[in-house]
Amino acid sequence: MKPIGLDSTSSNINFYIANRPPLDDYPVMNELRGLAAGELAHIVKHTSNHWRKAFNVYAKLLFDWHKRQGRKDLPNTWQAYRDLELFQSHSQEALLFSAPDLNRNTKTIHIIAGKTYAAYLNLPPLVWLDNYFAINKELRLIVAPYPDYRQLSNERIEKLIAIMHSESGWSELQST
Repeated sequence: MKPIGLDSTSSNINFYIANRPPLDDYPVMNELRGLAAGELAHIVKHTSNHWRKAFNVYAKLLFDWHKRQGRKDLPNTWQAYRDLELFQSHSQEALLFSAPDLNRNTKTIHIIAGKTYAAYLNLPPLVWLDNYFAINKELRLIVAPYPDYRQLSNERIEKLIAIMHSESGWSELQST
């Protein structure tokens, strides 16, 4: 199954989410493409507050991840990162609406959005670290809370970044 979602094929962090923005062609989208300039703002303006929160949480997470990786060309704030880079074709992250293909790229970190979606997917065995996070080290797979301020709070974003860094060899993934 080919990946379907937002970004380019060169992503090294893939987020998998069960739902899609309910407008334009997103409900029937069957390709992988980067967000165009202003497209994120269009989604947020024409959908529920849910998508604003999800994009903000992903932007905070990725901004902090890249900052800790020592990325030199990072925008100054997570808001600028969201508006200029998040899930665009030149970024290194993808938001996928399709099920994970865990055999495609062994250097990619795969992050499933929420326990409910993870339970729906046919995932390989996981080790639960606590009530919020599960991993499969061999496949670089993480189940994390859903990207909402209450579920994936700032504290849990910090924990997710720590998991991404600390698991066997994961810190070798360097952003450019």
